[in-house]
Amino acid sequence: MAAGGGNGGKSDDFQPFPVKDQLPGVDFCVCTSPSWPESILHGFQHYLVMLGTTVIVSSTIVPLMGGGNKEKAEVINTLLFVSGLNTLLQTFFGTRLPVVIGGSYVFIIPTVSIALSSRYSFLTDPNERFKESMRDVQGALIVASFFTMTIGFFGFWRVFARFFSPLAAVPLVILTGLGLYSHGFPQLARCIEVGLPALIAVIFFSQYIPHLIKSNRAIFDRFAILFSIVVIWVYAEILTAAGAYDNSVSKAQFSCRTDRSGLTSAASWIRVPYPLQWGRPSFHAGDAVSVIAASFAAIIESTGTFIAASRYASATPIPPSVHSRGVGWLGVAILLNGLFGTGTGSTASVENAGLLGLTRVGSRRVVQISALKIWCYFGFNTITNCCCSVLCPLCLCCFSWSRSPSVLQPKQLQNQVYTGIFSLHRPFNISIFQ
Repeated sequence: MAAGGGNGGKSDDFQPFPVKDQLPGVDFCVCTSPSWPESILHGFQHYLVMLGTTVIVSSTIVPLMGGGNKEKAEVINTLLFVSGLNTLLQTFFGTRLPVVIGGSYVFIIPTVSIALSSRYSFLTDPNERFKESMRDVQGALIVASFFTMTIGFFGFWRVFARFFSPLAAVPLVILTGLGLYSHGFPQLARCIEVGLPALIAVIFFSQYIPHLIKSNRAIFDRFAILFSIVVIWVYAEILTAAGAYDNSVSKAQFSCRTDRSGLTSAASWIRVPYPLQWGRPSFHAGDAVSVIAASFAAIIESTGTFIAASRYASATPIPPSVHSRGVGWLGVAILLNGLFGTGTGSTASVENAGLLGLTRVGSRRVVQISALKIWCYFGFNTITNCCCSVLCPLCLCCFSWSRSPSVLQPKQLQNQVYTGIFSLHRPFNISIFQ
């Protein structure tokens, strides 16, 4: 063979990664985007969906730490800011998939164990107890972040990712969906008069209205969350104003009324979170070990979410190196959680991955817009918490899988979120074999 010939390439040269066949019905893949106005609306939907997790996690851990509505509003504000920053880092430098990085449920158990530790029994001031326990959580998150970054950036997760065949990937997604499912349905019964209509509304707007009203543009199925939020919140407000819950027990009123969150009145108008805002982190070996275990669970959950998001966005199959890089940047996200004091770690949001399947819009730009929206809103603390106590429940509630414990359905809205996400992931489990 002549030297320098056009066909003289090595036979073992790396070939371009084959493009995965696009899923039927996917309107926008990871590299394409709808128009700017439509992208902004889609970004707002992603913001509302992740807002539910933010509120429910903060509402669970802050009271156990000794904080009140003021501290809860500040933690929500901080977690939103850090989530927006982590989402931008993941979409620009991590996997570059349309995934939202938000607060994780898997860190609740170690955080609660820290908050209920007997070492705070001598503290009588609730505010001081809150800050002390938050510093301990920060220290544990910082230690766990280095564990996650080591697994990711040093390539250890790449070794496991090489075995992620379709058959091996399906259990990851199933476990994620089942986890959300078990969280969601038990909460639905706490406010069935709001939760069930929310579930029906999302299904109606996304599955039936598009067939009843023929249109050249997909409107109701893509923006089912926004339409359902408006309808259900107005419905819940009417029930509250009509006195439907006046004689109910306090737990039912907190779950169903639209005026029981206390976040808006407790929040300052403008607040900018900053690192070490609660003080210098404290480090305890036992706390660090428990949070490291939770971070490993977050890695597995995020891996399943990466696989689902890549499929819904019609991206190429994820190479092991990209899996490992995404886990490394997840460790950076947990480090930022520890530095800013969010009270919980980060994971790739399964709910937002499900939203990709619902809207059939897997655009990376849409997710980046949602992260920018979080940054636009985080400084206006009162506006943010107003959304948490009104729009969040609605949106999540409407999302048919709600996760937001705000004024309207603090936890009930969250259950629908789980239910819907699980429903969206079941067809994915089958399609991943294709």
